[in-house]
Amino acid sequence: MATYDNLPVYKVSYDLLVQLFRLCRNMQRDYRYTLGESIKNELIALMLNVYRANCREQKRDLIVQARENVEVVRLLLRLLQELKQISIPEFASANEKIESVSKQLVSWEKWATAKES
Repeated sequence: MATYDNLPVYKVSYDLLVQLFRLCRNMQRDYRYTLGESIKNELIALMLNVYRANCREQKRDLIVQARENVEVVRLLLRLLQELKQISIPEFASANEKIESVSKQLVSWEKWATAKES
């Protein structure tokens, strides 16, 4: 079992969280304390689910929860871009990280499902 902070999915999630903290500083107050906080909380929940899944034998349920976190982040990020709170290049950069995390979680879920069967 690799330590959680060496997992590529954890590293990309962490980078995305740092990026979102920086982006939130430039948002209008209304959005910073609603959408900004929601997206940061969802990313923290994602990272906790990755950590927990890495520590357990039965990983699949936690990976599914992490995938749900990713979809919520994707939705909130798109909303921020539509509301002109982040630029298109910032949106594209964050979306690349989200896609990377999503693909890694799908692969991990397939592996965990095969192992648990």
